[in-house]
Amino acid sequence: MPKFYSFFILILLISCNSRETETLNIPPEKITFTQHIAPILYKNCVVCHRKDGIAPFSLDSYKAVWRKKKTIVYMTQKGLMPPWPADPNYSHFVGERILTKAEKQMLKLWVKYGAKKGPDSALPKAPNFPNGSLLGKPDLTLNLENIELEAHGLDKFLIVKIPFSIGKDTFVRAVEFVPGAGNNVHHMNGHLLNYLPSKKKNVFDGNRVANAQAIDFDEQVLKLNLKNDDGTDAQRIHSAVNYLPGVYPTLYPEGIGGFKLNKIGAFVASDIHYGPSHKAMVDKSRINIFYAKTAPERPTYELMLGTNGQSEIVPPLVIPPHKIITCRTKGIVPGDISVLTINPHMHLLGTSFKAFGLTPHGDTIKLIHIRRWDFRWQYFYTFQKPVKLPKGTTIIVEGVFDNTTRNPHNPNHPPKTVSDKNGSMKTSDEMFQFIITWMPYKIGDEMMRF
Repeated sequence: MPKFYSFFILILLISCNSRETETLNIPPEKITFTQHIAPILYKNCVVCHRKDGIAPFSLDSYKAVWRKKKTIVYMTQKGLMPPWPADPNYSHFVGERILTKAEKQMLKLWVKYGAKKGPDSALPKAPNFPNGSLLGKPDLTLNLENIELEAHGLDKFLIVKIPFSIGKDTFVRAVEFVPGAGNNVHHMNGHLLNYLPSKKKNVFDGNRVANAQAIDFDEQVLKLNLKNDDGTDAQRIHSAVNYLPGVYPTLYPEGIGGFKLNKIGAFVASDIHYGPSHKAMVDKSRINIFYAKTAPERPTYELMLGTNGQSEIVPPLVIPPHKIITCRTKGIVPGDISVLTINPHMHLLGTSFKAFGLTPHGDTIKLIHIRRWDFRWQYFYTFQKPVKLPKGTTIIVEGVFDNTTRNPHNPNHPPKTVSDKNGSMKTSDEMFQFIITWMPYKIGDEMMRF
């Protein structure tokens, strides 16, 4: 080989190696699991990839990670894992799991240079996740009725009553829904019914499950025995507990949010949605309840825009086949508010989602931008600090829907007209929704950290 070409190849190799390590402060052959890789996985991955986690395999040991090392590299380089749909260049939230360029490079080079284990003494302490919870040890756990799910490729919608009796009235800081059934629960929206002993003799009377798709739906709901004994309605706390894929329960500081829990009552999963499954299983979902020390000083409220909400969708959410459309919805803030948590929601045809506030003075307040919508991961995003929206601010929400063959998630082949069907929650129908958890603004809220 001529000396010129040998010199050229040498320079090329040096250049490539330089690009591989330009974001690192360590030679690639020195990267080890215990010193460099475990901290990345512990911080971003094992919350799901652990024993009893929602992910299909564990990443909490060297042996487990070594087996999945190529998968890890592929998924992280593609930006598919860890799943965090919100654009970090637009807004920031509690619990962001986003790998830096250097961390992605380190994972790639670790595998390329032999996936070495490293000294055991360098392994950091693994994060501790109480069994069956992401928040900690609950004060009370309520199990749903065991629900048998048949093997078929259809959605299933149920209403489930979870009655309880405790020693005395108390206050609740947070409620967490823990899905069972092989994580086949797509969503659950639940409210709380608080009963007075003088109006409800036996909260456990009645059926526990009703089929939301049954012809005799009203009759089935009646058999749940949700009303007081005299036929009046019990006190209802809306959205006491909710669940969506990838959701981490919200735990605000003491005194913010929460509600009273009477000593007898029932949580009602008003629409628990099981996705299609080709395997029979029994759902053993549960609800964890975390008590508060005192009554909440700052109650929180909910605003829903779009589907089933308080604002019109323009144009209407009707997506013709072979079309890509952009829908918008908006609402005006009647007073100064502090926004705590937001929840964007679309189905399979959604491709991007954006929400922002436009103040009366023309300033833009960024809320969230999801450039690549992923139906599998729909979080309740809690801001790192409350976001003030001044009185008169217009909240504007924009969603793009792709009903073409180019959308790999399109449930219809060939494409057909898809709409929200007056609030249908079926996966194959569509939704465009933005839910905001807020509290009346107080001076200094912007300085509060969650």
